Amino acid sequence: MTLAATELAFRAASVALLLVLAASLASDFRNVLAARLGAAFALGSAAHAASYSVGVSSLVPAWHAPLIALSTGNIVVFWLFTRALFDDEFRPQWWHGLIWAAVTAFSFVGCLWIAPGGNARFSVVAVDLIVLGFIALAIAQTVNAWSVDLVERRRNVRVFIVCAAALYGGLNALLQILVAGSAGEVANTINTGVLAGIVAAIAYAMMRVDGADLFPVTAEPAPATAPIQPVAEDAVDQKLIDALMRLMADERIYRHENITIGVLATRLKIPEYRLRRLINQRLGYRNFNVFLNNHRIEEAKAALADPAQAEVPVITIAMDAGFQSLGPFNRAFKAVTGVTPTEYRRLKMNAA
Repeated sequence: MTLAATELAFRAASVALLLVLAASLASDFRNVLAARLGAAFALGSAAHAASYSVGVSSLVPAWHAPLIALSTGNIVVFWLFTRALFDDEFRPQWWHGLIWAAVTAFSFVGCLWIAPGGNARFSVVAVDLIVLGFIALAIAQTVNAWSVDLVERRRNVRVFIVCAAALYGGLNALLQILVAGSAGEVANTINTGVLAGIVAAIAYAMMRVDGADLFPVTAEPAPATAPIQPVAEDAVDQKLIDALMRLMADERIYRHENITIGVLATRLKIPEYRLRRLINQRLGYRNFNVFLNNHRIEEAKAALADPAQAEVPVITIAMDAGFQSLGPFNRAFKAVTGVTPTEYRRLKMNAA
C-alpha cells in the first residue's frame, strides 16, 4: 500500500469514527449540553481529519477553505466542551458564539486572501497561536475542575479525553509553527495515523464508562443508590457521614475560604478517595462544589427568610454563607430555588 493510500485510509477511519461518535451523542444525550458540544466537537474534528496537512501552503483550494476554517473554529468548541464536561452548571453565552465565528472567519480569510497574498506564515502562525491559547485554557479548566468531580468512574475518562485531544492539537500547532514549507507524505501519513489512533482510544474509553455518568442528564443532586455493603462497613460509613454533617452543621466549615475535599478528608482522618465516594454514593452528589453550595444556600435561605435580617444586604448574607461574590451566589441560588435571592426574600416576607 502506498503512503497516499495509507494516509487516505487513516483519514477515512478517523472521519467515520468521529461521525459515529457525533451521531451517538446527539441521539442518546440530545438534552445534555456537554454531549451536544461533544457531538459538535466530533464533527469539527471530522473536518480536521479530512482537511489537515502538516506544513504551510499558500495555495488552498476554494472548496478546502471551509473545512480548514471549521477545523480551526473547532478549538473554541473544544474549549466550551471542556467547560461543560467538568461543570454541570455551565451555560454558553452569546459572546461564546461570537468568539467561534471570529476564529472561524479569520481562518477562512487566511486561507483565501492572507496566505495567497504572500503572508502564509503569518496566517498559519496566528491561527496556531490562537489554537494553543484555547488549549491552555481547556487544560487549566480541567486541572481546576478535576478535583471536585465525585464520580470515580468518569474522572479518569474525562481527563483522558481532554488531555489526548489537547496533546494532539498542541503538538500539531507547534509543528505547524516550526515547519517551514510543505511537509512530505511521510509526515502527513504519520499525523493521520496518530489522529486515527487517538480517536479510536477516545471512543474505546467512552464505551468503558456509563454514558449517564459521563454526561449526566441533570445537574441537580439526586439520592444515589448505594451498593450493597456488609453491615460493619455500612456502620463505619454512617459514622463518617455523621461526622461530616457535624462539620457542616456545627462548625459550618463550608464558610471557610478555599475549602477543598482534601481538607475535609484530613479533618475526618480518611483518604480523599473514600470521602469522595461517600459524598457521591451515600449523599448523592456528583460535584463537590454543589455539595458545599447546597449547604451555603440553606444558610442563606434561612437568613433571607428571617425578619430580623430584613435590612441585611443580600451580598452580606452571601459572603457570610461562604460565597466569594454575588454573581455565583445568585446563579447557584436560582438553580436550587427557581427564584433570585431578592425574590425569595420578598416571597417569605409577604407570607409572614
